[in-house]
Amino acid sequence: MSAAVKNPFQHIVEPLDPKEPKQQFFNLSKLGDPRYDRLPFSIRVLLESAVRNCDEFLVKRSDVESILNWKQTQFQTVEVPFRPARVILQDFTGVPAVVDFAAMRDAVMKLGGDPEKINPVCPADLVIDHSIQVDFNRKSDSLQKNQDLEFDRNKERFQFLKWGSKAFRNMRIIPPGSGIVHQVNLEYLARVVFNQDGLFYPDSLVGTDSHTTMIDGLGVLGWGVGGIEAEAVMLGQPISMVLPEVVGYKVHGTADKFITSTDIVLTVTKHLRQVGVVGKFVEFFGPGVAQLSIADRATIANMCPEYGATAAFFPVDDVSLQYLEQTGREPERLAYITKYLKAVAIFRDYNDVSQDPEFTQVVELDLSTVVPCCSGPKRPQDRIPVSDMKKDFEVCLEAKQGFKGFQVAPEHHNASVPFQFNGEEYALSHGSVVIAAITSCTNTSNPSVMLGAGLLAKKAVESGLSVKPYIKTSLSPGSGVVTYYLRESGVMEYLSQLGFEVVGYGCMTCIGNSGPLPEPVVEAITQGDLIAAGVLSGNRNFEGRVHPNTRANYLASPPLVIAYALAGTVRIDFENEPIAMNSAGREVFLRDIWPTREEIQAVERTFVIPSMFKEVYEKIENVNERWNSLAAPSDKLYTWDPKSTYIKSPPFFDGLTKKLQPPASITDACVLLNLGDSVTTDHISPAGNIARNSPAARYLTSRGLNPRDYNSYGSRRGNDAVMARGTFANIRLFNKFLNKQAPQTIHLPTAETLDVFDAADRYQQSRIPLIVLAGKEYGSGSSRDWAAKGPFLLGIKAVLAESYERIHRSNLVGMGVIPLEYLPGDTADSLGLTGRERYTVVIPEQLTPRMVVDIELDTGKTFQVRMRFDTDVELAYFRHGGILNYMIRKMSES
Repeated sequence: MSAAVKNPFQHIVEPLDPKEPKQQFFNLSKLGDPRYDRLPFSIRVLLESAVRNCDEFLVKRSDVESILNWKQTQFQTVEVPFRPARVILQDFTGVPAVVDFAAMRDAVMKLGGDPEKINPVCPADLVIDHSIQVDFNRKSDSLQKNQDLEFDRNKERFQFLKWGSKAFRNMRIIPPGSGIVHQVNLEYLARVVFNQDGLFYPDSLVGTDSHTTMIDGLGVLGWGVGGIEAEAVMLGQPISMVLPEVVGYKVHGTADKFITSTDIVLTVTKHLRQVGVVGKFVEFFGPGVAQLSIADRATIANMCPEYGATAAFFPVDDVSLQYLEQTGREPERLAYITKYLKAVAIFRDYNDVSQDPEFTQVVELDLSTVVPCCSGPKRPQDRIPVSDMKKDFEVCLEAKQGFKGFQVAPEHHNASVPFQFNGEEYALSHGSVVIAAITSCTNTSNPSVMLGAGLLAKKAVESGLSVKPYIKTSLSPGSGVVTYYLRESGVMEYLSQLGFEVVGYGCMTCIGNSGPLPEPVVEAITQGDLIAAGVLSGNRNFEGRVHPNTRANYLASPPLVIAYALAGTVRIDFENEPIAMNSAGREVFLRDIWPTREEIQAVERTFVIPSMFKEVYEKIENVNERWNSLAAPSDKLYTWDPKSTYIKSPPFFDGLTKKLQPPASITDACVLLNLGDSVTTDHISPAGNIARNSPAARYLTSRGLNPRDYNSYGSRRGNDAVMARGTFANIRLFNKFLNKQAPQTIHLPTAETLDVFDAADRYQQSRIPLIVLAGKEYGSGSSRDWAAKGPFLLGIKAVLAESYERIHRSNLVGMGVIPLEYLPGDTADSLGLTGRERYTVVIPEQLTPRMVVDIELDTGKTFQVRMRFDTDVELAYFRHGGILNYMIRKMSES
């Protein structure tokens, strides 16, 4: 049992079933504390972890008291430790994590320690789902061709991961072609309750992907962290977190029969963005929750990063248990899950108001007010009712360049560019749809919207409609189960007829792995400087993410993705304009082919059954023959190949000594980049294709590679030389120094305009430290440790911003880069900063969390900023030069 002898709460351990005395749990009701029953359910999970892991060292009795006293401490910036039960990774973030583990083993050995101490101590699952691209589509063999290309491109990475699964204990790899990490987590990996070493306790996790929160929909508390922080958890360190406020989100009313879960989540996203939930937990309650399926709840929880919360928790109820049964979990497991959660009062009845806990604040959603909607054209929180899409797009065309503007001159609004494709004449204009992708864990895990898309496709085909052949259509399900029920229900053939063939099992278009567009389409877009559109059932639509040639990107439900593909444009009012003319010349409106909820539910009840889940997941770890036959080394220390352009020993630990060096001030730093608001991790560390004129491309060419072999930035995250050159390489990066979008900056000493990497390299050769100036929400978007590692390698010592996205700030701390924040009311503009000054950040010897420090400019001006090390643990990491250095020194002590 994991409870140590010195645990002061050992007296509340008892058997869950008197007939099984060795199967025990910490019975929190025996604490005899009336505050427990008023805690939000999500906070009860934190409390149980603290009680179970209390050792008066990493977790103290005072931490337990702080959590019990949440009603008061939530407003006091109280730091508490949290030991998640497990860690989940995907391959883009998983490869660099395993690279770091391998390099840490080398470093520990150099310092005289035992390298095998670098080893996961809690279960870690890594799902390979980010490597596959939409190179082929619209053909029945597209899936096989894309998977073959995936393996050919990523063989080195896959061999390395297979080595990791052998070299490290507690690490399980789910091979490529299995599904999307969050859907596999929901349908297969989630335990809900752990039964380990004779002890029952709640399943909980952190993951190296921001959409880890999807699992909150099943009542498993989890959220995304930086890859660096996840590595520390894998090595047995608790997460140090500020005890969060918990916003209660009350759901009531009944949704219209034509509303999808996507419409609900986009409505929730905009609402909670307006409420302001950054750094908070959101916990759902109310009678409306009982009407939502687990797939619907998971869709809402999935987009938690888009509305800014840390977690979006739906406590376990009877619907959760029905889902576990539907997905093939064993009856004996369901029995102990139910018994345990009821014993510790973490089981909910959403219709019982007496169970409603106390929340920091309560906001409400009436489901009857939800209307069909999309979000875009550049941010997921910018919701647009479908009825307003045409008008909104046309307003965006003329509006000033920004999140809702493209600044196209009025005389060009109706520009049209003719082109030929497969011998036929077509024309593109502003708003033309060129990508239509049913993709992403957000929606492909949800049978209601997937079957809804299939039924809409069936009705469209039967009505004589088709999708223009130049539109890049694709279907990338989140697991093999989806294909199974689409095929068995008879709708797959209709999706195929419209061009929505299965192209792969992975994230694909949602993360920028959309593959190339047809050359005539690209030429037409470029010739007319057109605002072409992508429509996808994803969760991210930041500019430059989906595809370089789609400047407008809209998030939509899978049925709406097909609808806009059929229309061929987003400049359509579906209520008043026909979606298309059919082959017989008759007008067909969207309402003529849109399936009702009753139609969808009838098909779902018949075809989404437990045997499907069992059949798919029983063989998931062995189904990929190429993975099974892949040879990989078995040594405990990795033998780095100097010729590899995928896997490289990182320089993070070069020169690391056992003795700690005191932190020093940053003296006479230059500003590398002067940025505005909402700079995303896509801007900082792109995941898409490597541009042929970029520093990363020049490096790969110097290593003997042809452009067709460059692959994507995401696939090369195991090579620091590529990733450093890819840092700030997004073509949509807006740098105030240049006053335009470009992956470039001004090298201030010479006034030359250079690629960002080349400028940083010049500064480093001159031993000039660097900082970045930024606005609000710096680092929003996907969880990417390279968005912190890359700046570290460029020589950036600090970032000065108005505010930070939670995970990215944590990642900066993990790499020893100082996150500085303007004091309230201050901005670069209000302080008169141009970015051309030299900056000295005065770091005192005695550091405290969130302390205010001075910045001195070479102009003689001095102003104050807050240093965003929020906890004592984060300060400890900073003193060591980052969290990994801290762990290496710790592991080398004995």
